[in-house]
Amino acid sequence: MNGFQSLNRRSFLKNSLFGSMGFAGGLFAPAASAANSNRPNIIILYSDDQGYGDVGCYGGVDIFTPHIDALAASGTRFTQWYSNAPVCSPSRAALLTGRYPRRGGVPGNVPAGFSAIGLKPDEITLAEALKTVGYHTGISGKWHQGGAQECRPVSQGFDESFGFLNGCVDYYSHIFYWALAGGIPPMHDLWENNEEIWKNGEFIHDLITQRAVQFIRRNKEKPFFLYVPFNAPHYPMHAPDEYFDRVRHIQDPHRRIQAAMVSVLDDSVGKIMDELKRNDLMENTLIFFISDNGPSTEQRNLLDDSREEYHGGSAGDYRGHKFDLFEGGIRVPALMSWPGVIPAGQTVDEIGVTMDVFPTILHIVGADLPTDRTYDGYNILPMVTQNAKSPHQQIFWESGKRRAVRRENWKLILNADDENPILLFDLKADPQETIDLKEKYPALVNALKQEIEIWEQDVNRNNPE
Repeated sequence: MNGFQSLNRRSFLKNSLFGSMGFAGGLFAPAASAANSNRPNIIILYSDDQGYGDVGCYGGVDIFTPHIDALAASGTRFTQWYSNAPVCSPSRAALLTGRYPRRGGVPGNVPAGFSAIGLKPDEITLAEALKTVGYHTGISGKWHQGGAQECRPVSQGFDESFGFLNGCVDYYSHIFYWALAGGIPPMHDLWENNEEIWKNGEFIHDLITQRAVQFIRRNKEKPFFLYVPFNAPHYPMHAPDEYFDRVRHIQDPHRRIQAAMVSVLDDSVGKIMDELKRNDLMENTLIFFISDNGPSTEQRNLLDDSREEYHGGSAGDYRGHKFDLFEGGIRVPALMSWPGVIPAGQTVDEIGVTMDVFPTILHIVGADLPTDRTYDGYNILPMVTQNAKSPHQQIFWESGKRRAVRRENWKLILNADDENPILLFDLKADPQETIDLKEKYPALVNALKQEIEIWEQDVNRNNPE
């Protein structure tokens, strides 16, 4: 894939620390950046299964998110931001590498357990790239990029690591117990710097937030990168009573527990923002807030077995949900804040994708992308500071047998479900994807199908099925 064995690559990264002097040769090359002489702190807040309709600033009318809304008011709210996948692991792989998930070996969710290989060990993560210019790096929360030792956060560039390795845990026992059907027994899953720790009975979201706040407090005198992949509002639906009481205005019990879970998330965002303010760090901190994919309708979200469908999480006006390649599964809330650099209170309607975070941050800190591999994301800072157009000509997705491409306003979905092998939508005229236009534009369908085939051949190089 890149000509480097894992050990050689790690040795290179370990010995490539040039601090404020910038990069010097190797995989990294210098880049011009106004921020190069005063690098900001970087924080990524990553929510889990949060839909477009579950945020106040995106039109949520019954769920209150004052802290997330305040973050939006301090910077940019994107209206056409896409996750790279409608499920957890591949969206996170794209965030951490700036590449389509399959390139990193994560086309779908990583299997459960502590020996599963997820993100390829020879991938260069954002944490590793930032370490080469003097950043102290930390993660607090959900990993889901592989439980094997070589895939864990401490092996992928994080100086400090706290959280769980699998896709979710019980919020109080920190036990993963969702793979019994596959013969995998329940497993305790809470780790600090690769050591298993026990906090039985303590609410996992409180622990994640506390560790994030402590990380900021300890590292406020030096540039830091903090990645906070929250578990909320992902199942199990374990919001404490105080949050359930806060949303008593919602009558439907499933929507109410979803609102409570979102309130848990929102309070965590508020506590992290408060710590930045206490330490006078807001103006020197770049913050991304992004959801990993659309809302889940899985049976696991139900409070009981009496209902066949879950109506808790909301994708707003968009069709579909988690696992879908309809807009509801991949168009997600996304905010970007950097007071003094990014204008406050603005809305950007241009297209952005989660894999853009990696190249955007590297540009800001004054580094070009590594030159030994293909990158699919772009620096989107001009979109928020200069009203520039999106750099994306096309975006591709996969989920199981499903494939999709968006080119300009056109979106083609293959194998959307058993009844729809091909669907074509004009997202400008029909963002809700209600009118299938494949019969009207057969030549366009064929052209977009061919683009998907070419893309698959490209990302499958050295990534056989």
